[in-house]
Amino acid sequence: MTSELSRLHARVEGRVQGVGFRYFVLENANRLGSTGWVRNRRDGSVEVLAEGPRADLETLLAALQRGPHPHTTRSVQPQWEQASGEFTRFRIRLTA
Repeated sequence: MTSELSRLHARVEGRVQGVGFRYFVLENANRLGSTGWVRNRRDGSVEVLAEGPRADLETLLAALQRGPHPHTTRSVQPQWEQASGEFTRFRIRLTA
């Protein structure tokens, strides 16, 4: 297993706004030591950009697919990218 850093850029759709989803993502990302951000999108989805070891991001992706409550997540569209190292922590950003 490699500890090489990766970047997960995901869009999460479903009942993901107004249910504490961003705080759920923040808690999971912080527990894993990931950096990056989460924000609501005006279209009702949630966008996540996280960096860390690939195995940790796979764990975060599984959490996104599961969601904080049953039936909150309808779909998750992940994209894997090269990490930039630009973040020092994980935070909640303003709606875009």
